[in-house]
Amino acid sequence: MENEVLPTIERHFGDLTDPRIDRTKLHKLMDILVIAICAVIAGADNWEDIEEFGNARIEWFQTFLELPNGIPSHDTFTRVFARLDPEQFQACFLRWMAAVSKTIGGQVIAIDGKVLRRSHDKGIDKAAIDMVSAWATANRLVLGQVKVDEKSNEITAIPHLLEVLEVSGCIVSIDAMGCQTDIAEKIIEREADYVLALKENQGHRNEDVAHLFADLEASQYKAYKFDYEKTVNKDHGRIEIRECWTISDPEVLRYLRGFANWKKLLTVSRIRSQRWLGEEKSCEDRYHIASIVGAKRVLGSVRSHWGIENELHWTLDLAFDEDHCRVRKDHGPENFALLRHIALNLLKQERTCKRGIKGKRLLAAWKQDYLLKVLSGFAQMEN
Repeated sequence: MENEVLPTIERHFGDLTDPRIDRTKLHKLMDILVIAICAVIAGADNWEDIEEFGNARIEWFQTFLELPNGIPSHDTFTRVFARLDPEQFQACFLRWMAAVSKTIGGQVIAIDGKVLRRSHDKGIDKAAIDMVSAWATANRLVLGQVKVDEKSNEITAIPHLLEVLEVSGCIVSIDAMGCQTDIAEKIIEREADYVLALKENQGHRNEDVAHLFADLEASQYKAYKFDYEKTVNKDHGRIEIRECWTISDPEVLRYLRGFANWKKLLTVSRIRSQRWLGEEKSCEDRYHIASIVGAKRVLGSVRSHWGIENELHWTLDLAFDEDHCRVRKDHGPENFALLRHIALNLLKQERTCKRGIKGKRLLAAWKQDYLLKVLSGFAQMEN
């Protein structure tokens, strides 16, 4: 099986340009990459861990890697990934994801940002980097990532990510930061639909939609034509009720300020979330604009979007300890984040083990056969 895994990795990542000069190439770039991927799957959270894992598994690695000078040192891993072109590394990752794109059509793709908190370096006045990621909610795959420029914000990074993703036929969901006319237009241009969150600090956008639903409620739901969906969930003594009202009548929507600036804006929605935990109750209203119609579709898309927090960001912190990773040098933080995404995708796709991601990483460290099963996802995800 080792001989099946390596060609698949080489097919998608073999075009990476080695950033080193010839006289310093004591180790093959593909060997460095494969060891790093395997180590991160098996629990490595820094370059020192990767070296130690390589030394612990050197006999196994020698069965399918050349390793002309043994296992690289952690300094070698640090230097190579600090200088490796992150855009090219990302392009290789996207090519791998494109190979499985046939499995993601029609689902919600959630886009959100996350700050790598320990990637800052006060000594050189370097701020922590912010990564914007795309999450395929149904297949539970990271599709891509873009680093936010230090002098910019997520608003400028999101269009760059959309440009390189295959989102045709999907519903793109973004939180309030991405509720911009240019981003909506880019999504439609990429032949996808959008569900974008509104927020109180966005002025008349949120205000007008909130007033619309306040009028609807005050009229005992007779003022406008609307659609409605309700879900009830009970779990561990907690009850959650979510209600969604949508208005899609163009004769109503055209009176919203700025309506004409939004490409294919078909629906505005209000989602009311009520939670009971014992005697305690909370209630919150959230508003969205969308290029799709139907309360069921909008509510389903918004609920799917929350998966990027629960299944991606929370998992990266809990299972990969991302917020405490102290990789800081040059492109190292961005490239290590991509290594985590590769590992997470493979671990998510391995379903024979019923443990969580952290438990799977431990199992991959303990059992070579299980690590191979996880790595086989490179080939299996294409079938």
